[in-house]
Amino acid sequence: MSAHIINRSSGEAVYSQISRSLEQEVKAYYKAGDFLPSEQDLADRFSVNRHTLRRAIDELVSMGLVERLHGKGSMVLDHSLDYSIGENSRFTESLESRGKTTNSKVLRKLVVPAGDGVSRRLQIQEGAPVIWVETLRKVDGVPFCIISHFIPQKNFEVIESDYNGGSLHKFIRDRLGLKLRRTESLITAVLPQGDDALHLSMSQHMPVLRVKSQNVNANNELPVEYAITRFRSDRIQLSINL
Repeated sequence: MSAHIINRSSGEAVYSQISRSLEQEVKAYYKAGDFLPSEQDLADRFSVNRHTLRRAIDELVSMGLVERLHGKGSMVLDHSLDYSIGENSRFTESLESRGKTTNSKVLRKLVVPAGDGVSRRLQIQEGAPVIWVETLRKVDGVPFCIISHFIPQKNFEVIESDYNGGSLHKFIRDRLGLKLRRTESLITAVLPQGDDALHLSMSQHMPVLRVKSQNVNANNELPVEYAITRFRSDRIQLSINL
């Protein structure tokens, strides 16, 4: 990396200029698990003392870009992704349009009786059969979220028989000619439950961002899907589009 010229008369603190330069480099050239050069090497590169350099690194730590590991140095963390939640936001289309590779794996697919919460959101009778599809989504090969989809079995039997992965909403659009629209998203930070932490390759003590969403048929506003998504909280920054 080339030397960065510090402008000491700009009015911006020197440590802030260094932090901004390192932030750009981390996002452009480093991947999760890489280590930054030693503090002394960086101090020499920027022609500052180690105290100033540490303040710059502190900024990166506060942004969640790096983590200090005692005796090892500053390790680059997974970069969080901005993910928009709006009435028409779709996982696969949203991320692939930004050059990300996505993968959706079906973990389980069952027909179960609708419990009270599911039946109310889908406006069906409690105990009516619903298709429960659990999918694991990966971005660039790294676990990103798990989604529990609940869809009435009636009129949607093709999901039970033919859906085996990929975008479920695209499958519904292509096979049934229905376009879905999100009408509600409730976001809560909770600890992972069941086998979520295992599938997401994360600690059971780190929270997930749980988003409960309702999707309706865009033509007649009838509920089609109730979904519960659990995002790795260290990999995402949710943006709410009103």
